[in-house]
Amino acid sequence: MHMEDVLEVYRRPRDLDAPVICMDEQPTQLVRETRTPQPAEPGRPERIDYEYERNGTATNFLFTEPLGGWRKVNVRETKKKTDWAEEVRELLQVDYPAAPKVILVCDNLNTHTPSALYEAFPPAEARRLVERLEIHYTPKHGSWLNIAECELSVMTRQCLDRRIPDIETLRQQVGHWYGQRNTAQKSVDWHFTTDEARIKLKRLYPQIQTS
Repeated sequence: MHMEDVLEVYRRPRDLDAPVICMDEQPTQLVRETRTPQPAEPGRPERIDYEYERNGTATNFLFTEPLGGWRKVNVRETKKKTDWAEEVRELLQVDYPAAPKVILVCDNLNTHTPSALYEAFPPAEARRLVERLEIHYTPKHGSWLNIAECELSVMTRQCLDRRIPDIETLRQQVGHWYGQRNTAQKSVDWHFTTDEARIKLKRLYPQIQTS
């Protein structure tokens, strides 16, 4: 099943020829102030008006190599198949150009498929990209298995806990966040194993009838 498949991928030692990369995406509501916030002064905190104006949405595409202490976030206006395909091409050609194979863990969404690469690029280029990918999908209702989701949770707490007016400001904020986190070599220490899953999540496994 998908859960054990992903857990076994996480057991692999780091391999520069086949790095394990987790990806996830997250929408962000852009919010513009209707009144200029008043800065803090001695004896008085910063004052921000409760009124705001919605200014559209953006999507954060996060990729992380847990064993390498690396992550990046690209912000896009949409999250179509072609957006995902362009992100994967950048991952393969810019971030990991020397890796013969990239092991990609992601959610089982209809936009996260090899066919997306064929929709975005000419067949020969799409084929070259597909041949360098080994995709492992997290199970339905099992997105918590995706380490990229853990990184997005950290980013939300540390970087998105404020009003962000536009997509360029969002790009600056998340770029600063993941740059600092990469410099500090922050990573996720994953301990959950297949053996533990078979005990703690027994209810999720098919029941075999013996009579």
